Amino acid sequence: MAKHDHDAPLSDTQLRVRALESLLIEKGLVDPAALDILIDTYENKVGPRNGARVVARAWSDPDYKQRLLDDPGAAIAEFGFSGRQGEDMVVVENTSEVHNMTVCTLCSCYPWPVLGLPPVWYKSAPYRARAVSEPRAVLREFGVELDENVEVRVWDSTAEMRYLVLPERPAGSEDLGEDELAELVTRDCMIGVAKARSPGASSA
Repeated sequence: MAKHDHDAPLSDTQLRVRALESLLIEKGLVDPAALDILIDTYENKVGPRNGARVVARAWSDPDYKQRLLDDPGAAIAEFGFSGRQGEDMVVVENTSEVHNMTVCTLCSCYPWPVLGLPPVWYKSAPYRARAVSEPRAVLREFGVELDENVEVRVWDSTAEMRYLVLPERPAGSEDLGEDELAELVTRDCMIGVAKARSPGASSA
């Protein structure tokens, strides 16, 4: 899974989407640059920023954190984030003793209202298989090294249940406000394949 690049064959649906995209571009109905920007916005900006705000509030407000763990749907709805593929949510908390990560072994079930579009690697067959069979190896490939005494828990999303990882709050962030805390939260750390950024780390 080096560089999260997988050579799995495209599904029939993916092939049809590629063909339709090519046709629209060829006929001048779609600007490929604009399409790339739109996809990037929903995959990396709008959706994950929603989740980052939820995490930042949980880090800074113990009462909200408890509501988020007890009733994720209602707590997330306090921000106005709701909709399809976000109805039935479970939030799992990373601690110094437990590291959680999520996968969808059957397809690509994913909490769109808080994470946006699922990344390509999340939908790939290698990730879906190996996240369950060898999660520590997968985490290492994403740059996450865990002590042997840390338990790794893998949560399998379904059409009925989707998971959001509440990452550990990074050291040195005690004096940061919610907006600053949200900048430390990435899509990958809410999937569980990364840790939250340290204060002062580049957001590139």
